[in-house]
Amino acid sequence: MSSTIPLPGLFSRILEAAAKVTNLPVIEDETQENVQSCLADLRSLQSRIIGLSLFSPNETLEDISTRDLAYLLVPYVMAEVQGRVRTTERDERQASLEQSQKLLKQFISLLEDYQIIPEDERSLYTRDPSTLNPASRRELKIKQYQKEKDIRARIEALRKRRNQNSNENDSGTDFDLIASLLPPSSPNVSSAEAQEEEEEDDSETDEILRSTTLLLLRLCFAQANSQLQMMDQELQLLKSAPPPITYSPRPEEARRREEEDRRRRQKESEDGTWKVDQPMTALGANAQGPLLDPSGKPLRPFTILPSGASDRARLQAQVFRPDHNLPTMSIDDYLEIERQRGKFISGGGPASEQEPTSSEQLAIDAEMDGTLEGEEKAEMKRQKDEKWAVFTDENPRGSGNTMNRG
Repeated sequence: MSSTIPLPGLFSRILEAAAKVTNLPVIEDETQENVQSCLADLRSLQSRIIGLSLFSPNETLEDISTRDLAYLLVPYVMAEVQGRVRTTERDERQASLEQSQKLLKQFISLLEDYQIIPEDERSLYTRDPSTLNPASRRELKIKQYQKEKDIRARIEALRKRRNQNSNENDSGTDFDLIASLLPPSSPNVSSAEAQEEEEEDDSETDEILRSTTLLLLRLCFAQANSQLQMMDQELQLLKSAPPPITYSPRPEEARRREEEDRRRRQKESEDGTWKVDQPMTALGANAQGPLLDPSGKPLRPFTILPSGASDRARLQAQVFRPDHNLPTMSIDDYLEIERQRGKFISGGGPASEQEPTSSEQLAIDAEMDGTLEGEEKAEMKRQKDEKWAVFTDENPRGSGNTMNRG
């Protein structure tokens, strides 16, 4: 079926399926069906490209037409789709990684044969980061990121010159950029009209399209080298990982486990015959029968309630009630009780600031000459002053806690 589809149409269908596969979870069966279908179409496309001899080692980059440059990306796309293959075993994952590496190296070899990649970019992306110190490795990553960002900006600028901006149907992957390089295919257009339209398009935008394709090839070259480095690290981990441990119990242990399982099942079956909370559906005819058998064994679930009607009514009324204790008095009543208990300190505030202290009040009362109360207050003041004088003589200033002095 794919052999009758034109190359641009087949490649466009592959890129659309690859973009869809990229955004789907690998573990799903539907994703793997799309992956296998996409790989089959890619193998068919690759065999047709080889049969048509689109690329020859005897040709140079100038000998390849602009429309055929996009098919240099077929190995790169196949490696990307191969990376979405679901693998569960270590050997399967290792084989899938090696297949993806083979395709990426084939893609890089094609670009180097046609001298598409400038020398500075080739040396930038082919350096081994493991041989550099952390500072140099970080600087290398920054330069690679800036180069990729610059290439993407130039691709978008060229697409705008072709009036081919990103639309809302794009999935945000590089497959959409590759698909934009292919000519639009329509089954209602005749071959003569398609050839005339292609000639007109080539005459107007061939230079822009060729520059865009070469920039996209350079961008995919950068990403292919980054993926090769990550694949090398993963392959080293897979090869150095210890073999999986297979545990087979000894015959004695197997017999012991079997005996323990048998005893556990027997105990569960015996305990189940005396369970009171069996489901009503499992009781069958006994669901409405007597509560106990002649030997006193319960036949169906039951609930023990008080014998008195008043107690049963009280328990029934307690079913639908709040799960917390309700208040028995208002806040004002509670504060009044606390005040009567003497839990509040009265007075204070701005009004008490103008009131005299106890010492000041005693001095005022002692000045009431000629009265018995004045004489008593004067005597009290004299005794208080005398006690204070004795205290200050026995305890001079600074004779307190001397332990923490500096």
